[in-house]
Amino acid sequence: MKTQRPLRVLVAKIGLDGHDRGAKVIATSLRDAGMEVIYTGLRQTPEMVVNTALQEDVDAIGISILSGAHMTVFPRVIALMKEKGMDDVLVTGGGIIPEDDMKALNDLGVGKLFAPGATTSEIADYIRNWVNKNRDF
Repeated sequence: MKTQRPLRVLVAKIGLDGHDRGAKVIATSLRDAGMEVIYTGLRQTPEMVVNTALQEDVDAIGISILSGAHMTVFPRVIALMKEKGMDDVLVTGGGIIPEDDMKALNDLGVGKLFAPGATTSEIADYIRNWVNKNRDF
């Protein structure tokens, strides 16, 4: 299915992690790939991110996390999204996440997680393919 509008992606930094260079690089590369990107800035809560995603009618949420709080942040985002009926919105992300934790998060409903070194085109292609298969608009 070909979408009728640009894909909308929310790029988020949750918690006290102040390292946002990677998130900004991803946001810029997704924009350059033709997506509409909303960047939340630093020190967001899961509630703030999910509420923004709902208000902005995004197709995907990308969470950049380097703080080690991924096993708290991602499950909370998924739970909030379920409460709000956002079952067709992709949650993906990247950062410093051990392989075993990636698998556990995937089992909870988080999409593919990207480790340092992933290419921006790989990330954009993954989001585009997931949205085209799972969103109906």
